Amino acid sequence: MTIDQLVNFDGHIPDEVTVGDKTLMEQVKLIQELEPEEKSMVFKMIDTFLTKKKFKGFFQKNVAAL
Repeated sequence: MTIDQLVNFDGHIPDEVTVGDKTLMEQVKLIQELEPEEKSMVFKMIDTFLTKKKFKGFFQKNVAAL
């Protein structure tokens, strides 16, 4: 919900919460509310992206040194 929607609340509660405007801490809190299997999937995806980034940086650094 936007601030305007909160201030001018019409009684309608949204069906879906979008995470795009949330801070990192708010996102982590929402992830903690997921079912264990869903939570595990989210953390596996994050780990995969972080590992990919680390390897990419490592290889770029070491290839540049050749």
